[in-house]
Amino acid sequence: MINHESSPLNSVIQSLITDPLFNANIVYFRDSEPRSSVLHAFPEDLHPALISQLRQMGIESLYSHQAQALELYKRHENFVISTGTSSGKSLCYQLPILNSMSREIENTALLLFPTKALTNDQLNGLRSLIPVEMTGLIRAAIYDGDTPQKDRATIRSNANILLTKPYMPNVGILPHHPSWARFFENLRFVVIDEVHIYKGIFGSHVANLMRRLQRIASFYHSDPIFILTSATIHNPAELAKKLVEQDVVLIDKDGSPQGQ
Repeated sequence: MINHESSPLNSVIQSLITDPLFNANIVYFRDSEPRSSVLHAFPEDLHPALISQLRQMGIESLYSHQAQALELYKRHENFVISTGTSSGKSLCYQLPILNSMSREIENTALLLFPTKALTNDQLNGLRSLIPVEMTGLIRAAIYDGDTPQKDRATIRSNANILLTKPYMPNVGILPHHPSWARFFENLRFVVIDEVHIYKGIFGSHVANLMRRLQRIASFYHSDPIFILTSATIHNPAELAKKLVEQDVVLIDKDGSPQGQ
């Protein structure tokens, strides 16, 4: 972020631009203009305990893309978020999930992440959003190959937010769906994070996994919405639609601020 011409970072950039050895390898320089945030008030139907928790975290309003995500959730529409890095994409699915469970505590959600590190990071972020009065009611857990055997039955019986990698539903959950009947009967959300990773052969495997997941959900008479997140790729809506084989609304107007 360059605040003024005399900033140290600007000096470094200018020295690189004028360096013939460096400049010979650069095709194009662009100076992006700063962008102000586009804020929306908390929607009226957002649970008061959630609003209170957000305010305790220093969040007094939502970015426009986060507000749009909540609106699409209310309309039961699938959507994919493709906004900039650190633009608050996680809140676009965390808030709908927690708001839904604050009204109907039996609702469940399946969250898929490509790496274990990201899964653990998202679990911590999610838990920080759960209001104190809902701590014992909203139970989020990681279920993957590292989950101890002694904990697995408890997670199957009690967890309403399940965080995992794509391989685990394929080998450890869907083949044993009768043991997960409670979870699938109440499944309201399927989140696929970092969707741009699921391309090529790997992407085709994940698309087949989504077909299998939807067949199981239909068997248990549930109709979850799909929420996908993506880096700023060229065709996030097209990719998302191919993965879940349903219509998907694109959220790509970033309401978060950006420096120069």
